[in-house]
Amino acid sequence: MHQQTPLPALPPDPDLDALRLELARLRAARGWSYDELAARSGLARRTVIEIEQGRTVGTLKTWHALAHTLGTPFDELFATLCRGHDLPGPSGD
Repeated sequence: MHQQTPLPALPPDPDLDALRLELARLRAARGWSYDELAARSGLARRTVIEIEQGRTVGTLKTWHALAHTLGTPFDELFATLCRGHDLPGPSGD
């Protein structure tokens, strides 16, 4: 009889709301308007608004520009995607 290898568990969904809320928090902490963040990052105002309001996810290039503009390490910003669930990697089993 042939045994099937069990499929790995699917990863949890990323917390996109936490990511956009962190963007809003970082922008507000600097006292910047959408216009100011857009001008400093080289992004369109509409792009900044749509990302922060959850209408679009944005590209890695866009998030990279936002992280640099806000002076926040990219990996720390994106760590918000995994809040509330275990991070990938070896477990203690």
